[in-house]
Amino acid sequence: MAASTTSRYDRPRMDPAQFTAAGLYDPTAPNAAARLAFLDWLASRGVTIEQMIQAERETSLTALASDLSLRSGPRLSARDVARRHDLTVEQVLALSLAAGLSPQAPDDPMYVEEDAALFASFVDASKLFGEAATRRFIRVVGSSVARIAEAAITLYQVNVEGPLRASGGSELELATKNVRATDLLAGVREMLQGLLGGHMERATRLFREARSRYSADTVTLGVGFVDLVGFTPLAHRMPARELAEVIERFEDAAYDIATARDGRVVKLIGDEVMFVTRDPGAACDIALTLIERFAGDPAVTPRGGLAHGELLQRGGDYYGPIVNLASRVAQIAVPNELLVTTDLAATAARSGALRFEPAGKRMLKGLDDPVPLLTVARG
Repeated sequence: MAASTTSRYDRPRMDPAQFTAAGLYDPTAPNAAARLAFLDWLASRGVTIEQMIQAERETSLTALASDLSLRSGPRLSARDVARRHDLTVEQVLALSLAAGLSPQAPDDPMYVEEDAALFASFVDASKLFGEAATRRFIRVVGSSVARIAEAAITLYQVNVEGPLRASGGSELELATKNVRATDLLAGVREMLQGLLGGHMERATRLFREARSRYSADTVTLGVGFVDLVGFTPLAHRMPARELAEVIERFEDAAYDIATARDGRVVKLIGDEVMFVTRDPGAACDIALTLIERFAGDPAVTPRGGLAHGELLQRGGDYYGPIVNLASRVAQIAVPNELLVTTDLAATAARSGALRFEPAGKRMLKGLDDPVPLLTVARG
């Protein structure tokens, strides 16, 4: 006799009376047929009635199937992980905190087998870089992954769940779309592996060209800030969806413009973008293009400030007097104006494609002496 090929998605239907007894199903309700189809679908995926009851009470029943598939398999406690990787429980909990995973009590089963890579990598990397430096690096990774995770959820909620609920989509439709979105995360994992290699190549080249001869902590780069004048009052009077569209247009433009000119957006803080690039002329081009892109926008008006010099590099971010200087310069620029320091202008002017005009000496917040600045425009 042939072996059974029944999968977990082909399990027999439960008796509707079981759902009724659990308080999950009312056969007299107007949507009874749709509700029963949804509950049968959950049961076909191996979801127990107890799990359905808990999800109905605490979270969302339409997200239950995707929640269960997201981190499946046996769970491990911090004590289990410590024993497996020759770490102390305190190290496991501290590392979880650094990675952005809220540490629980030592015996709470919060880890899955996939998490083993984090702890194994920590042990190996600590031998080369030291425990404190490795933990700081994991904090950067955890913070970046947390943003990716929240962006993924927002992508689903705004573009799939929101419209589906607004159009009266059924629970089964919401649940199947949710599972489909979660399944796509496998592709995101593969994409991240490929992107990491490409960005490692780019970062290696940048730091080799820009690193200081005298310090392993600094690199010589152009740094710029561009913000949107009028954004704060706009945020108070514009509907959330329209405000999000303004920010998205600004972010999209900033990333595309900077990347196309061999620069990198370091971070976006509300209505302000910070970027770096090796070439001061390219820094001017990035800022000017971003200002020009929004020059005719009725909602907001951009302005910017640039500086060039040695920046302290840490965790994918940049610090130091030159960064502070560029930020202060941007804050005093008028709408549609780009102000730069004399050091940056001296290097960028060599291309002949830009025109610099003296803007006088300006007092900047946090500095005792006035700073000579210039405006920059296309040549």
